[in-house]
Amino acid sequence: MSDPTLKALLFDLDDTLFSTTEFARQARINAVRAMIETGLRVPEETVRRELDEVLREFGSNYDRHYDKLLMRMPREAREQCKPSLVVAAGVVAYHDTKFRELKPFNDVRLFLRSAREAGLRLGIITHGLTTKQCEKLVRLGLTDLVDHDAIFISDEVGISKPNPKLFALAARRLDLEPADCMMVGDNLTNDVAPARTLGMKTAWAFRAAKEGQDMAIRPDHKVETFRELAEILRAGYGIAVPEF
Repeated sequence: MSDPTLKALLFDLDDTLFSTTEFARQARINAVRAMIETGLRVPEETVRRELDEVLREFGSNYDRHYDKLLMRMPREAREQCKPSLVVAAGVVAYHDTKFRELKPFNDVRLFLRSAREAGLRLGIITHGLTTKQCEKLVRLGLTDLVDHDAIFISDEVGISKPNPKLFALAARRLDLEPADCMMVGDNLTNDVAPARTLGMKTAWAFRAAKEGQDMAIRPDHKVETFRELAEILRAGYGIAVPEF
């Protein structure tokens, strides 16, 4: 199959270009340990369990997880520490982890550079708060490899995944037909299904995909690595993506 109409690759961000799940898990562990070291006299496993519950209840984009966490600790534990210092320790440890360990998968920069050399436009379609998602792109060191006018963040455009309107808007603003684009993401429901309804090509990047996926949703391609995607572009779409 040769498909010269493919002109753009649009990527989900979290768990597609880097391991959000593993990074967040380690960052939360470090935060809990820092809080305990700063005076929170509660077993680590208990604090981690409560923090997971806070995240489920308030969502990952909430900005006061550790304040809510401390409110749920036993009264005697709160009275034996300086709450503001304990919260600050958790926040600092989380952000220190982000500074040290937020990195793209090893093949991401190589693939994006090669895809750009092949003439493809590269963009991002991501759900989340604008500042947070942009910060991730900067920390990942990817801002030089994606088209800045092809970054679509749900908070910034007012449309959330899995609404197909978000994907349609991306194609329209790039002056492309949906069929000119391939959506690459880790979530079958949020990334693949809405893109398919518009006629976009789709690739399920499953290396960091979470459990509980709707396997009835069928992507055009399944890839674990971006080297596999490069080969698909070469062999299946006639796009001369350089080897890397």
